[in-house]
Amino acid sequence: MKLQIAVALAALALGGSALAQEAPGGGPAPTPEQQAARQAMRQACAADMKTFCDGKEGRERMMCMRENNDKLSAACKDAMAKMPARRPPPPPAG
Repeated sequence: MKLQIAVALAALALGGSALAQEAPGGGPAPTPEQQAARQAMRQACAADMKTFCDGKEGRERMMCMRENNDKLSAACKDAMAKMPARRPPPPPAG
């Protein structure tokens, strides 16, 4: 009985650490490079985001920024161009 409890607790601990590595949207957590690029883009594009995409959040905001790319400031365009590609999701466990 004690062995079953220990195994169950170990499984929960391992499962929890795997989930902690995922981003809030369910994908892999962003790398430090991705986090730095996002922060640089937020700073460079703050005025453009307010002008063209005010009230939008997350994916909707990024779509809006891409749709308005020709209207964005040079600094914002440069920062967006430096955004690293997202890592592909890991293959399903099976």
